[in-house]
Amino acid sequence: MADWIPISGWRDIVDISLVAVFCWATLGYFRRTRARRALGGLAILGVIYFLTRALELRLSAALFQAFFAVVVLILVVVFQEDLRRLFEQLGSWRPGRDKVREEGSVPGLIVRAVTRMATARTGALIVLPGREPLDRHLEGGIAMGGRVSEPLLLSLFDSSSPGHDGAVLLRGGVIERFAVHLPLSVHATGAGGTRHAAALGLAERCDALCVVVSEERGTVSVARNGEIRALARPEDLAAELRDVYVGGKEPEAWWRGRVAIDAAVAAAAAVVLWMVFVPGSDISESVVQAPVQVTNLPSDVELEYVEPSTVDVTVRGLRRNLLLGGSTEVFVRVDAYLARFGRRTFEISTQDVHKPEPLSVVGMDPDKIRISLRNVPTATKDRP
Repeated sequence: MADWIPISGWRDIVDISLVAVFCWATLGYFRRTRARRALGGLAILGVIYFLTRALELRLSAALFQAFFAVVVLILVVVFQEDLRRLFEQLGSWRPGRDKVREEGSVPGLIVRAVTRMATARTGALIVLPGREPLDRHLEGGIAMGGRVSEPLLLSLFDSSSPGHDGAVLLRGGVIERFAVHLPLSVHATGAGGTRHAAALGLAERCDALCVVVSEERGTVSVARNGEIRALARPEDLAAELRDVYVGGKEPEAWWRGRVAIDAAVAAAAAVVLWMVFVPGSDISESVVQAPVQVTNLPSDVELEYVEPSTVDVTVRGLRRNLLLGGSTEVFVRVDAYLARFGRRTFEISTQDVHKPEPLSVVGMDPDKIRISLRNVPTATKDRP
């Protein structure tokens, strides 16, 4: 195993660590994406493809190989919205959490305003942006730029206000726009109405937090990361808002959540990828004890023994091909046609060695084998 993982210094450790972080971020991203089931389906097809290759199911392997030749185009079509989100998020990334740090008054007044509207069964929809750009998902709205306050929020969602059916876009402590229209979700939102469908629709397309007050039931819900859920207490809403404003939402212990699982999977994937593409891509040689197969014997004799029964064949190829079972498929086939004329010693050459295509034969020892034959009894020959 030490020869298989020849970590030579800090560069290899940094290399594996960077790949592990990338794999971890990718796993976390696809956990939040709407197309994660499609990604799982492609992964299953990939496993089936490798199984068909391993079992030498040539027709199935050829069909899957043709399919994966266009898989890049399929990924672009299936994940086009998610890829766009990813590139937008990378383009707008800045060091730090990028949270709006307030003195705590803004989350508190939002909670009070939402609680009053829920008690009075006044419908409301408040959008708090995250890291990702969301302007392309918004339509309409009236620019405002006013400092947020409890009376202002209550008045904007009052039924007599012309913009009460739209959403309020609240960035930091400022109301940027009101009467904004959000994209509707194509998924069911339970007993929720249009506001819930709009909140979920935006949460499916970016990382914004949407707070919804139901006009019919007087309940408060939040939509985020493609999910919508009802909140039972004002304290729950305060925790969600603290996460947006000051990063104060109490996280679960990392070992209890999916973070530990993702980290373990990412680390294992990074090590495997490094082994395959770094030391696994080096040219190496290996000595294989290849069994001898004798063919084309006369019909009136049978093989008694072969000496030696195995030949030490030196094969060369990529290290990953040698270590992933390629060397176990090496054997020597001897054509014993001349045994009918009394020959018992046969020379063998590299042409007699059967091996996987990626490997090459560079030597063998010994280069001759001897066979011993015995006559088949007459009763055996006459037997049908």
